Amino acid sequence: MPKRGHKKKDAPLPYADDPESLGAWMKRYVGWLRVKQYATTTVERQEGYLRAFIAWSALRSLVRPQDITKPILEGYQRTLFYHRQPDGRPLSARAQHSRLVPVRAFFKWLTKNNVLLYNPAGELELPRLEYRLPKAVLTAEEAEAVMVRPDIHEPTGLRDRAILEVLYSTGMRRMEVIGLHVFDLDIERGTVMIRQGKGKKDRMVPMGQRALGWVQRYVEKARPELVVPPDDGTLFLTTMGQSITPSRMSQLVKDYVDAADLGKRGSCHLFRHTMATLMLQGGADIRFIQQMLGHVSLETTQMYTQVSIVMLKQVHEATHPAK
Repeated sequence: MPKRGHKKKDAPLPYADDPESLGAWMKRYVGWLRVKQYATTTVERQEGYLRAFIAWSALRSLVRPQDITKPILEGYQRTLFYHRQPDGRPLSARAQHSRLVPVRAFFKWLTKNNVLLYNPAGELELPRLEYRLPKAVLTAEEAEAVMVRPDIHEPTGLRDRAILEVLYSTGMRRMEVIGLHVFDLDIERGTVMIRQGKGKKDRMVPMGQRALGWVQRYVEKARPELVVPPDDGTLFLTTMGQSITPSRMSQLVKDYVDAADLGKRGSCHLFRHTMATLMLQGGADIRFIQQMLGHVSLETTQMYTQVSIVMLKQVHEATHPAK
């Protein structure tokens, strides 16, 4: 099974000289996604999974969109189901789902643009996704144990403390924190503007006074030592004056969680889960949690009602006759 690699490592598309080949149409489809302003990561992910499907098809002499039928797509689905990774593990239902969704979207686009008379993927049934709860959630005491790990006497330590406080206070996604600018903060109103979050949607969320205080302290004392002209306003900077990369951000937070020695593992998303769960336990309405997290569907947010066992335990103790 071909892997989705970085674009610079992608192998040439099969039958690239045929303008009617699957690869040629895939390039047009990817161009359309970019014109429609889909996120770069979304486009790259879709292209990677489509390349894997096209390579699979080429091995079976399936060259053009017209060669693909529903039974062939079901065959590809079976290939994903039986595929084994280097360590012997199968692809999870979610991983199979992720690889099939771009294929289905691609053929829907081909049909809509009259390349195909009918959509062979229109009735393709995707794998049912397992219902997964967060692997770990911190208690308030555990979160505080992580907060105090950075050395705030160093510029990068003060920066890291501010990052941890922002994650804990707002539940932002990793890329949302990376994308913050100084002017996104409203100290007086106690809010932060998250620009171009998931789905390229802006949202304004409240930030606690403690987190705002640490960010303000970082901006005044540490950021001037990290910034390199010209200053584009990026809030959190490396020692080279650049934006923090996603992988570095994950490792940074993970290292502090590990250093706290809590017996729990996680990174940026750990604080997203923790914020939502602790707010819910504190009595916050699930709809406010949804707004904080930027979830489109309330169903996505409702998983935290399953994680928040504290309230359920209190109800159980108060009402069950055999308590």
